[in-house]
Amino acid sequence: MKPHEIVIVGGGAGGLELATRLGDRLGRKKRAQVTLVDRSRTHLWKPLLHEVAAGSMDLDHHSLDYLAQARWHHFRFQLGSMDGLDRARRVVSVAPTLDEEGRELIPRREIAYDTLVIAVGSHTNDFGTPGAAEHAISLDTAGQAELFHRRLINACIRANAQRGPLAPEQLKVAIIGAGATGVELAAELHKTTRELVAYGLDKIDPEKDLRFTVIEAAPRILPALPERLSKAAEKLLHGLNVQVLTGERVTAVAADGVTTQSGRKIAAELTVWAAGIQAPDFLKDIAGLEVNRINQLVVLDTLATTRDPDIFAFGDCACCPWEHGACVPPRAQAAHQQANHLSRMLVRRLDGKPLKPWRYRDFGSLVSFGEYSTVGSLMGALLGGTIFIEGLFARLMYVSLYRMHLYALHGMAKVVFDTLARLITRRIEPRVKLH
Repeated sequence: MKPHEIVIVGGGAGGLELATRLGDRLGRKKRAQVTLVDRSRTHLWKPLLHEVAAGSMDLDHHSLDYLAQARWHHFRFQLGSMDGLDRARRVVSVAPTLDEEGRELIPRREIAYDTLVIAVGSHTNDFGTPGAAEHAISLDTAGQAELFHRRLINACIRANAQRGPLAPEQLKVAIIGAGATGVELAAELHKTTRELVAYGLDKIDPEKDLRFTVIEAAPRILPALPERLSKAAEKLLHGLNVQVLTGERVTAVAADGVTTQSGRKIAAELTVWAAGIQAPDFLKDIAGLEVNRINQLVVLDTLATTRDPDIFAFGDCACCPWEHGACVPPRAQAAHQQANHLSRMLVRRLDGKPLKPWRYRDFGSLVSFGEYSTVGSLMGALLGGTIFIEGLFARLMYVSLYRMHLYALHGMAKVVFDTLARLITRRIEPRVKLH
């Protein structure tokens, strides 16, 4: 009998964890053929992209090859981008894959499924702001993070080599959006640019020449998190001499800076757009599935889509019901919980058993300022509510989130050896990526 075909589209934190768990549970025993589809060849935990952009993390040392993971955990990997769906025929349409020169590497194809799971994540939403697409860089992919880092390095080298004075926008970075990504990026940049300048760029004064500005339309930074976290984070940013502008909506982005609704002009050589999210455009009206205004697939509490019981969605690309009619927030902890739940429920589905509902458990939030500090809040019944944490303990909790992701992918032994190896290599490598 032909094995049940489970196709997972999207190899982010949730999608790859789900493929790994199902491969181990079903693929190993030949009970199902599990296929993961992703447009990239390697995986990196998305919350780390700001560290890649700042240069404090080398992508080559932390990325995971999908083909290797597939072989180790008994699933198949297909390189490509989903761009269509035929629910009647139960096939996913995958766009042609091109190489670096634009030549066709893999032709357009269709992948059949019995159960489809869509976990394609989200990307930043520039709301159609004039100039944003041309002059601002988002940090949605590893490629974008590396592009920003290269431009940052080039900006510093150019400024150090020129004979005349710096232009008003030179060595200035504007970060639009003061959510976790924007705030963490500002702190990382403060640290890594000073490390970079120490490697022979002696004409740059980091205290005078390097400037970072965080711009937020809401009345405070970290608007989705508790106010106490927001205040602690803003105090830390001010201590790093990072300019924080709240209540300022960006209305235009240019090559030399950004303009806000109040008419204020912030000079910047580099601009990062880290405000707002939306699911990929191809999900809009896809095969008649229900979506919301930001293209998220609307799902039931079982994570099945509202109009097709054979199609599931989770992570940032899905709107799962939460309290007060809101969607579950787009956080890594939510995707991790959903992947764990679905890995059990799809086994039950294969056994002909009914699906159980998923309930989001909010364990709190953590915001890292790199080596400077970490602040956060922990939530749970054992804690009797919410407690505020900061400093070393908060930093250890933040690091443990990434280790939990690695544990889900590799198991305890490999995580321990990997951690020890990185502690050793950090002592013989530059503290910042120099290229």
